[in-house]
Order: sequence, then structure tokens, then C-alpha cells
Amino acid sequence: MNRVVAFLAVAALALGVVPAPIATSTGASLTAVANSAWQTDASVLGLAVANGKAYVGGRFTRVRPPGAAPGTGQTVRTYLAAFDQSTGALDTTFNHTLNGVVWSIVASPDGSRVYVGGDFTRVDGQVRNRIAAFGTATGALVTTIRPSVSYRVKTLAVGGTSLYFGGSFGLVNGVARNRAAAISTVTGGLLPWNPNADADVYAIDAADDNSRVYLGGTFAKIGGVSRWAVASVDDSTGALLPFAAASAVPLPSSGCTSRVKDIETAGNRVYFANAGDGRGCFDGTWAADVATGNLVWKNNCLGATEAVTYVNGWLFKGSHAHSCPGAFQDGTGAHFLLLQNPATGSLGPWFPNTNAGPPTVVGPLVSATGGTDLWVGGDFTKVNGAGQQGLTRFTNLGPGAKPLGPALPTLSSTTAGQVKATVQASLDNDDITLTYRLLRGAANTVVATTTADSTFWSRPNVTLTDPSAPSGTSQMYRIEVFDGNHAVRGGYSTITVR
Repeated sequence: MNRVVAFLAVAALALGVVPAPIATSTGASLTAVANSAWQTDASVLGLAVANGKAYVGGRFTRVRPPGAAPGTGQTVRTYLAAFDQSTGALDTTFNHTLNGVVWSIVASPDGSRVYVGGDFTRVDGQVRNRIAAFGTATGALVTTIRPSVSYRVKTLAVGGTSLYFGGSFGLVNGVARNRAAAISTVTGGLLPWNPNADADVYAIDAADDNSRVYLGGTFAKIGGVSRWAVASVDDSTGALLPFAAASAVPLPSSGCTSRVKDIETAGNRVYFANAGDGRGCFDGTWAADVATGNLVWKNNCLGATEAVTYVNGWLFKGSHAHSCPGAFQDGTGAHFLLLQNPATGSLGPWFPNTNAGPPTVVGPLVSATGGTDLWVGGDFTKVNGAGQQGLTRFTNLGPGAKPLGPALPTLSSTTAGQVKATVQASLDNDDITLTYRLLRGAANTVVATTTADSTFWSRPNVTLTDPSAPSGTSQMYRIEVFDGNHAVRGGYSTITVR
């Protein structure tokens, strides 16, 4: 569920701090330049942003400052930590000891609490069987939220006064609840909600109006009725609801098993992330209408999609995409962070990247927003080519990425007094449309201007013509590329004008 729980610029002004300028010229709502953030020593699996902090959970037991090499400058944080939303720095006041991995974190709609699920059975020595809650004002454990869940909690969602959760368990408070259950956020008591999944639930989210709840995972039945990998259920009982869009996920076969890994609702749309086993098996994203349950679009990029987050009118996804129909194909290498148009599913103008590391070798595994930013966690060790393990963040502040410097132009003069210059389009990680200027001589006189679109998978040639070159003279030309914030110039080529 999309939750706006912080507004960085307003908060900064209230504190008398002048924020960095917003990157208004970037094509996406966020720049592709990663902002400073602390790191972890192992995978991040859960993320939520609330009350000015980013809450992070996973397999890690140590965190370290940005730029610190692995094993240096470490601070102990066992499976759970909090960081300042505006600076990325460690919050030293939030320090709890858990005895098991954290798989999921979700914030309450008002940002006053965060709920944590995983493998743990103790928090600071107190019994918390796989679910715990913390108040964001003080960081203290919430005493009323302490259900006893028999095995792993993999996913959490809040809808109204219900905390929905899924995973691999079979009992909650000694009562049968197969892999999906709910408790009251007011009393902590077990609720009647009981979808009864026959295999693991990986993802849960409630519609923004809490009219229904969506489940994703590896199950084949809900309540004894066939529903492969995805279902829409009643928010009170867990009974199945009609959901025609479920046909987007192919039924399993000997060569393909596709499962839902993440769900994000935003307004009248719900978005799904899939990962498939088998060559060419469905790994992409898809969207459905909340009210009708009908499919809106389906994107067939290959490379397992682990996370989707809606931010400022765009859908950001973490995957290891290596082939996207209508865009890039195999041979360009995996791209781990992408942006999609939520109306159509088409790729948008945002191309930062991570690498992938052990144990999953996927890269990004989870993402979250505080409304104006994007936090990404996973098993990566690099972001945009620089060392950064487990955690990174992007904002809409600053001038964004610089365009790649243009190459030397290829010049020709076949008509008297004219020179044509051709150069391969540049690349900018947060703008598709760039402005190109042809500059003449040491004075860099602008003699031609044009615009062209380019992406990392398509960089066409750009041609500009100087219509008034002095005939019979030797002239130098260079290309300048401009993205609205940065102007980058290439080197000179020389030609004798006809």
C-alpha cells in the first residue's frame, strides 16, 4: 500500500535548513544519483519508511558508514536497524537485539508504528514469536503486539485496524492458520481472516480503501479452491473474490514456474512482481484494476522481479532484467533497477544500476518510499559502480546525473558553405531526451541545435548541420550535450569547408 509518511523539504524548512534544489529537469521523479547511506554486511530483506526514519531488516549483523570497506567501521545491529531518512545516517537511538532474520517490515498508515516479521523468537530477550512492533516516536517495543506464530513470517501489510501477514507457518496462537493470518493492530488479538493457503505466501498488500487483500506466493489453492500464485480475498474473512487479472500468471508446467514476489497497491491500481523458474518463464510485472479485478497491462521483461514501489506517479522495480520486449534484449547485461509507466508498464527514463551478490545473486530484493524518496535493499555490493553494500537511497534533490560526454563528431562538407556533424547519441541515466549543440571554433559558437532520445539499449546517431561555414577555410567543431542541468562538451574534429 502506498504510504506518504514524510515530506523532506517541508521538514527541512521547519528546521531552518535550506534543502538542495529539486532536480526538475530529470525525466523521472527521482535522480539516478544515489544519495549517501549507511551499508550492511549482508542482505537487506525488509524496508519501511516512517516518521523520518528508514527501518531496515535482513540477514545482517553489522552496519557501517558510506564509503567504508567491508569489515571496517562497523556497528553492531542484529538483523534490524534504523537510519535517518534525510541523511542516510545510522539512528543510534534505535538499537534492538533480535535472535533471527527479519524478512519484512511495514509501517502503520500514520507512521506511528513499524511492524516487523521474520524468523526471530526473541527481541531484547523478550518473547516475540516472529512478529514484533515498535513505536516510531521512542523506538520501544509495543507490548500489545505479540502473537505466537509457529514458523517464518515472510510478508506484512496493514489495512484499517488489521495487520495481515503471510509466510510458511501453520499455527497462530495455537490456532490453525495456514500461511496467512491477521491480528488486530489495536488489541493484538487473532482475527477470523483465514485464506488457508496450501503453500508459502511471499507477498501481501491491502487495497488503499481496505476493500480487499491481495496474496502472492507459490500456493496452488486458497481455501481449497484452485488459485495459482495470486489471489484477491475478502478483508474480513479471507474468502476468495473474483480476480480475472490472475490469468497474467501462467499456470506451472514442466518448464516454467512463475510466482508472485511483491505486491503494491496505489489508488485504483494494484501492481505485481513475478519471478519465474525456467527459460523464458514469466519474470515481469503486471497491473490490475482494484474495483473490477481486470488486467490493465503486463510487462514481459525477463529476469526475476523482486520488488515494486510506487513513487510520485512512477513505478520503480528491482529485478535483474536482461531482456525486455520492445526495449533491450540479451547481450546488454542485466539491469537491476528500472522505472515503469504505471499506466502502460513501458520503461521510463531512469537507469541507475546495482550489481548482485550472494546469497541470492539477484541484486535488489526490497524497496520502500517515504513519499519523496526511494530506499532499496538487497544483496548488492555496488551502486552505479561504486562500493555500497545492502542498502541505498535515491531522492529528487540535486541536479541529477550528468550526460555521458559526446564522442568526436564525424564531419563532412559536400555542399559549399555547409558542414554536417554526426555523433552517436549520448546517455543520461535520468533523462531520455537530450539537447545537442554543434559548436564551431575556439569561441564555441553555437551553429546548430537539435534534440534526440536515447537509452542504454538504443543510442542512435545525431546529425547537426552548420549552414554558414566559411568556404575554403579549416574549421574545428565539437558537440555539446545538455540535460537541463549539465552541459558536457566533447573534443574537436577539424575539416576543410567546401
